[in-house]
Amino acid sequence: MKPEIKPDIQKFINTPLNIGNRVISGRLILAPMSGLTHVAYRELLDGYGGCGLLFSEMCSARSVPQENRFVSPVFRWRDEELSRLVCQIFGSDPKIMVMAAKRVEAEGFFGVDLNFGCSVAAICKKNCGAALLKIPELAVKMVHDVRRAVAIPLTVKFRTGWEDSPDLAVDLARRFEDAGADALIFHPRVAPDRRSRPPKWEYIRSVKQAVSIPVFGNGEVFTIDDCEKMIDTTGCDGVALGRIAIAKPWVFSQWRNGCAVETEIYRKSMKQMILLLSKHYEPIPAIRKFKKMAVYTAALFKFGHSFFKKIFRAVDFFEIESAVDVFFDQSPELADRPNLNLFR
Repeated sequence: MKPEIKPDIQKFINTPLNIGNRVISGRLILAPMSGLTHVAYRELLDGYGGCGLLFSEMCSARSVPQENRFVSPVFRWRDEELSRLVCQIFGSDPKIMVMAAKRVEAEGFFGVDLNFGCSVAAICKKNCGAALLKIPELAVKMVHDVRRAVAIPLTVKFRTGWEDSPDLAVDLARRFEDAGADALIFHPRVAPDRRSRPPKWEYIRSVKQAVSIPVFGNGEVFTIDDCEKMIDTTGCDGVALGRIAIAKPWVFSQWRNGCAVETEIYRKSMKQMILLLSKHYEPIPAIRKFKKMAVYTAALFKFGHSFFKKIFRAVDFFEIESAVDVFFDQSPELADRPNLNLFR
């Protein structure tokens, strides 16, 4: 399976990019995802290479200042990844966001990202995540105050808003830039939709045209053709890969280098993920995290739903490994596109 990549697109995604006072090696970056972009997954991803910038899971700004990196389920990292790792924080109070950003900078992270995109009800009820798009002045103040508190790159991940129009996103993009943001990661969906409707990539173009800082497009980039289309039609400076990066952690390297991979890589990757989760977490949370990730790999195969059911019902990693071996011993057929019923 070797992707056909246009030479100009391959050259573009391999071109370094300045973000604030630092440089990343390429234009494909990892999108921050709660419960998925944890330290074990990032170690797996790092083994394949090719990712221009790593992102942590969403971390509570209220907890970060006093978190113990060796105990915290989310605010943890490997020292060797820090120079390429951005810590994403969420909160509702600018002062608390500043305190968290200062801890992030003191630890040596590449940068800090402010989450204005999470639309999970439990987060929005606390006036965090996408809820801040209803309070633009507060969101802008957070960017302003964090910018003045730290010197590391500051990025913002945000959605269209709560109404299906690019106007708020365009206005906020300009205000985020004026407040000191170094780059934007834009997901062109309204918050209430979650993923029930396709993202409107044309809104990415509107945001990109409104600012001079880098803009990364995000949303339903599952193939190299999707990636090429997003870049060509929006003019974005790079692409933040989310769910496809969980299902295929080698995707950054594959697209940047144009290399072929065999189906057996899926089995090997899943088994390596078991080892890394066992290394970084206790058995119960490790198994829970694996099951949350496995659904994305299963979504890439025909009849993958049956495969995932077996993994979901497994009680330990021994049963999970057995299910993985049985499935791949049958030479399963890859689907043309992910099963969106699983790829949720």
